Amino acid sequence: MIKTLISAALAICAASVPMSAVAQDEYPTRPIKIVVPFAPGGSADLVGRLIADELRRELKETVVVENRPGAGGNIAGDYVAKSPADGYTLLLAATGPIVVNPSLYTKMSYNPLKDLAPVALLAREHNLMAINPAVPAKNVKEFIAYAKAHPTSVSFGSPGNGTPAHLGGELFNRMAGTTMTHIPYKGSGPALNDLIAGQITVMIDNMPALLPQVRSGRLRALGVASESRASGAPDIPTISESGLPGFVVTAWKGLMAPAATPQPVIRKLNEAVARSMEKPEIRKRLLDLGAEPGGGTPEEFAALIAKESESWGALVKSTGAHID
Repeated sequence: MIKTLISAALAICAASVPMSAVAQDEYPTRPIKIVVPFAPGGSADLVGRLIADELRRELKETVVVENRPGAGGNIAGDYVAKSPADGYTLLLAATGPIVVNPSLYTKMSYNPLKDLAPVALLAREHNLMAINPAVPAKNVKEFIAYAKAHPTSVSFGSPGNGTPAHLGGELFNRMAGTTMTHIPYKGSGPALNDLIAGQITVMIDNMPALLPQVRSGRLRALGVASESRASGAPDIPTISESGLPGFVVTAWKGLMAPAATPQPVIRKLNEAVARSMEKPEIRKRLLDLGAEPGGGTPEEFAALIAKESESWGALVKSTGAHID
């Protein structure tokens, strides 16, 4: 009996040691999937596809993007959290689904802070306030006056209820004394299409999705919702400069994995992201989109998530927003 137990214990040890080595040295051995919590066309999709291309080169394996929009990102987050913790299903994590939703939703099918593990910060994003060019406002101050003169017809779009773009719009209403109507979509892409078409008036959303449309003349930028101007768009003033002092709403994108994913796998993914972020062409691509390149360790990303959870939780509470 004792001999049998010793043999079993030795077998377990023999199996457990190579597992981490295999995870570190041989991973990945099959395609990796990055799940984006919003529809194609938005900043999450843009950053997700950019990092997928880079990981494909760095890891020498197929990396595909799958869009799973809905419920403010909760559908995608729940799917990844409950996927096998083997490094082959990752989440394109964003501010809304990870640090806003736990304070906004009264019920969630998973806990983003406990059921997902931080892998790497991909980008810190500036939010941009942009309007349809048909609106007769050249800056934030003029827009506030226009919105107050049309209290029932001005609307703002967002990628969904509870997203930073939604809360940012509500915060703008409160600080500016406007009554813009919120129109939620299943992603920035559909909202952006309606903004360009004039179906909605304004968006305060991640810069990577909006800036190309501003550069093309389809939209007009009013201001950046940050404390300082964006490195990739220094010609655009902050919203504070342009008419609403103190208005700041920032965002970020990152990679997360199911909580029990082996640390060697997380480290290998983190190192691949770090190498990608050091490439001049990738840095330029992100800066041109209005995002600051990310990087850093999983622990540093975890610290950012913890800090942002507190600040966004306070904002949600102050607006009184909640989703049953």
